[in-house]
Amino acid sequence: MDLLIEQRSGWVRLTLNRPEARNALNTALLAHIAQTLDSLAHNDSCRAVLLTGAEGNFAAGADITEIEHKSAAEAADDPRKLHWAAIRAFPKPLIAAIDGFALGGGLELALMADLLVLGSTAQIGLPESSLGLIPGAGGGQRLMSLVGRMRATRMVLTGEIIDAATAYEWGIASHVADGPAFPTAAALADRIAQRAPLALAAAKRALVEGAESPLAFATERAGFEALLDTTDKAEGIAAFRAKRRPGFSGR
Repeated sequence: MDLLIEQRSGWVRLTLNRPEARNALNTALLAHIAQTLDSLAHNDSCRAVLLTGAEGNFAAGADITEIEHKSAAEAADDPRKLHWAAIRAFPKPLIAAIDGFALGGGLELALMADLLVLGSTAQIGLPESSLGLIPGAGGGQRLMSLVGRMRATRMVLTGEIIDAATAYEWGIASHVADGPAFPTAAALADRIAQRAPLALAAAKRALVEGAESPLAFATERAGFEALLDTTDKAEGIAAFRAKRRPGFSGR
């Protein structure tokens, strides 16, 4: 049960449930999210979806075990690309409630949400450069559209992890809670679920297209795929596993 599904009044809560891996997004979990959202898109009793993470974290990133030996050629046909696209194509309001870590792929998932609620323990970032990689699901582009080029560049190049107050100040989050994110996010989902579903879908479509149409998603993805074949990627992951500083060679 890597994804828990809970029907609420007018909306559905989906909980990422791999606590032993801090809810890291492996391919199976990503597929489960995409398939569930596709089903909920055609479910009239669901007017919004709230994404949460189990046991104090949202998602600590992608599953490094899957990336470690993946080549650029394999990534070109990676089913994860279809899963990411399906998540972004979900036509109803999507809310993410973040407690603990939302890093790498976890933050990329959160940035696909229409509204983002941060709890007081939230720590978010795109630290892929420490593994010899860059964001691979549009995270850098979406972050730039929210915070501007300089702050996005700062986070992507340095791997800086920021807290909830900073993320809210920079415009990454729509709401910040004094404690856990869920109560604030649930109240938001309740409010949205009472509104006209066709209007919600039309508003989301217009807002997403307006915000994302000029972004260089293909360029970012191509860069990610090319980096999978580098020595630096292998060194970055080896250093992460050994809890040591990586020695990057630029190859």
